[in-house]
Amino acid sequence: MERFARGLVRGRWAILVVWAVIGGVAAMRAPGTPALLDIRGGSERETEASRNEDLVESRFSRPIGEFFAVALQGPGSFESSRPRVVLDTLLAALERQPYVRGLVSFPSTGDTTFLSRDRRSAFIIVALDVTEGDTAGALVQPVRSLVRRSLGTHPDGGQYRALVTGRAPLDLDVRRVITEDSATGERRLLPLTLIVLVLAFGALVAALLPLLVGMLAIAVSLTIIGLLTQVTPMSIFVLNMTTMIGLGVGIDYSLLMVTRFREELARGLLPEGAAVSTMTTAGRAVITSGVTVIVGFGALLFTPLIETRSVGLGGLIVVGVAVLLSITLLPALLAVLGREIDRPRWMARRLTWYHAPQIWEKWARTLSRHPLRAMAYGGLVIAILTAPVFWIRIGLPSRHWWPSGTEAGAGLDALSRMGVAGFIQPVRVLVEVPAGRTVVQAASLRALRVLSDSLRADGRVREVRSIVDLEPGTSLLALSVLYSDLKAARARYPSFLDAFLSTDRRLALLDVILADTTSLTSAMDVVIRARQLGQAELRGMRGMSVTVGGYSAAALDFQNDLLDRFPLLVALILGATGIMLAIAFRSVLVPIKAIIMNTLSVSATFGLIVLVFQLGVGAELFGLDGPTSAIFVVIPVLVFAVVFGLSMDYEVFLLSRIKEAYDRTGRNAEATMEGLSATASVITSAALIMILVFGIFAFARVLPMQLLGFGLAVAVLLDATVIRMVLVPAFMQAMGRWNWWPGGRKWKVESGE
Repeated sequence: MERFARGLVRGRWAILVVWAVIGGVAAMRAPGTPALLDIRGGSERETEASRNEDLVESRFSRPIGEFFAVALQGPGSFESSRPRVVLDTLLAALERQPYVRGLVSFPSTGDTTFLSRDRRSAFIIVALDVTEGDTAGALVQPVRSLVRRSLGTHPDGGQYRALVTGRAPLDLDVRRVITEDSATGERRLLPLTLIVLVLAFGALVAALLPLLVGMLAIAVSLTIIGLLTQVTPMSIFVLNMTTMIGLGVGIDYSLLMVTRFREELARGLLPEGAAVSTMTTAGRAVITSGVTVIVGFGALLFTPLIETRSVGLGGLIVVGVAVLLSITLLPALLAVLGREIDRPRWMARRLTWYHAPQIWEKWARTLSRHPLRAMAYGGLVIAILTAPVFWIRIGLPSRHWWPSGTEAGAGLDALSRMGVAGFIQPVRVLVEVPAGRTVVQAASLRALRVLSDSLRADGRVREVRSIVDLEPGTSLLALSVLYSDLKAARARYPSFLDAFLSTDRRLALLDVILADTTSLTSAMDVVIRARQLGQAELRGMRGMSVTVGGYSAAALDFQNDLLDRFPLLVALILGATGIMLAIAFRSVLVPIKAIIMNTLSVSATFGLIVLVFQLGVGAELFGLDGPTSAIFVVIPVLVFAVVFGLSMDYEVFLLSRIKEAYDRTGRNAEATMEGLSATASVITSAALIMILVFGIFAFARVLPMQLLGFGLAVAVLLDATVIRMVLVPAFMQAMGRWNWWPGGRKWKVESGE
C-alpha cells in the first residue's frame, strides 16, 4: 500500500487531469440515464403470471393486454346530446390511431358500467397494438396530447377534464416522480451536508472535498449505469439508490480520509508524507469497508428480480467508484492542497466545541467501567425496537402505492369515485381445454360457469367477465345455442369474443374485476384463491389447465421468487462478510461480533418499518393517511443487503483505530477508549450526513423509496449510536485480549483481562 501511495502522490497532477476528463464526460452523459431505465421490472424467470400473459398475447386475435383508461368528466350527462358528441369525437380520434387495437366504452357496448351514477363521468378502455410495456409507455404522451386536442376542437371543451391512466401511464408518471425527487433531494441535501461538514472540519476547503467526491461518484456511476442499459435492463429504482448511496458513501469515505490527513499534518508531516500516511491507514480502512459494502450489493445479483438485481449492480458500481475516488483523486487533492485545506483558519477556532474529544473520552471511560451494564441497556433498546417485526406482513401495500399529484394517479382516483378502478388491474384467469375439445362446447361452458360463479362468490370481487358472462342471467342453454354458430356470435360480439376467446377455441379468458374496496394487499389473496380453485378440479373441469395472471399475480410470483432466494442472500452476505473481517483483523471474535451487531441493527430497523408503515404509528409524519397493511417484498431484501454493507463502514472505521492502538500498546482497554474517542466525531458526522441523505427520501412521493429512505436512515441512526457507541465498545471492553485472538501481537496480559 505504501508503494502505491507514494506513486500516487508523485503522479498527483496526472490523476487530477484524468478525473477532470472523466468528470466532464459524466456531467454530459449522466442526465440522460433516467430515460434509459426500465419502468416495469419484475422477474426474469418464467412465472405463472408471465406464461398467462404470453398465452393472451399469442393465442387471442385482439387481446386486451396493454391498454389505457381515459377518464372523462363533463358538465352534463353523457347520455345527453352535447356531452355525447364530445365523447363520440374523442372515440373517433382514438380509433383512427394505428396503435389502437380497439375501444371499449358506453357507446360501443351500451353498458352503463362505463358511466358514473350521475352520468357526468365516463371512461374508455383503449386497447393498444403493442407487446412490450416500454412500447406502451412511449404512447402515453401522444395519447394524452391527442385527447387534449380532441377536447380543444369543441367550443366548450374547457368544461371537460380528461385523464389518461392505466399501467403504462402509472409507470411513466412513477419514473417522472422518481427523477424529480432525485433531483430535488440532491438540491436540498447539498447545503445541509455542507453545514455538517463545516462543523466537522471547522474549515470550508476541507468540507468541500467530500462533497466533490460524493457528487462525482453519482455522476460517474449514472454514466456507467446508462451504458449498462444497452446490455441488461436496469430498474428506475436504481436512480434514487445511486443518489443516496453515492452521496452517503462518497462523503463517508472522504470524511475519514480528510480527517486522518489533518491529523497527520498536525503531527508535523509534510503534505506529501501526510497523504502517504493517510493512504496506508485510513485508505486501507476505506478499501476494507468498501469491499464489505460491495458484498452486500453483490449478493443482490443472485436474486431473480430486475429491481433488486439493478440495485445490486448499481450499488457495486457506485461504491466501487466512491472507493476509487477516495484512494486516487482525494489523496492527490490532499497532496496538492497541503495545509491550505484548513482555510479559513478563523472558522476552526469558532467550531472547536463540535469536535472536542473530551466528551467522547469521558463516554469511553464510562463504558470501560460498566461494559456489561451498557450491553444490557443497549440490548434492551434493540429488543424493544425489534418487537414489531413479529407482525410483519409481506405483500403489496393497501394504499399509497401509486404516487399522488400525477395525471395517472388522478385518473385512478376518478375511476375509484366511479366504482370501476378494478378494471385497470383485473386478475386474469386463463382456462385451457385438452386437445380435441373447445371451450364453447356445452360441457366446457358448464365448467367455466362453475369457475366463474365460484370466483364471483368472493366478496372482494365486483364481477367476472368471460364468454359465460356476456349478459346477466343468460342460461347455459342460451350460450350453447349462441356458440353453436360461432361465426354469427363473432359478428354479434366481435370485440368481446376476440378478447376473451382464443383463435383456436381452446382457451377462455376470465377477467376478475375487483371491488373498489379491495386493496392491492387483498388482491394478492384473491389470486391465491383463484389458483386454489384452478387446482381443485371443480365440477366438469377435469383435464383443464388454469393459469392466473395480471398485476397482482405477477407481484405474488416475484414475491415468492424473492423470498425463496432470501436465505441464500443472507448466507452469502454473512459468510463473505465474516471471512473478510477475519482476514482484515486476523481475529475470530471480531467477525462474529460484527455479524451479531449488524443483525441486531437490521432487525431493529425492520421493527421500526413495520411499526411506522405497516401499522401506521406516526405514518402521518411522512405524508401517509393510514397504515399500508403490508410491506413490499423488495424492501426487507434491499434493507438487509444495504444496511449490512453500510453498517460495516462504521465497524471498520472504529475497529481499525482500536486495532491500530492495540498493536501499538498491547492494552485492550486503553486501545478501545482511544479508538472510540478518536473516531466518535467522524462516525457521528458521517452518520448525520447519511441520515440526512437517506432521510430526505423518506418524504419522497413513491412509497418504495419512502420505505427505503426511512429504513436506511433509521438503520444508520441506530448503528452509529446504540450499536457503535454503546454495544461494540462495551463488548470489546468485556472480551479483552480475546478480541484479537489468534492474530494479535503477543503482549503481556493486562490485569483484569
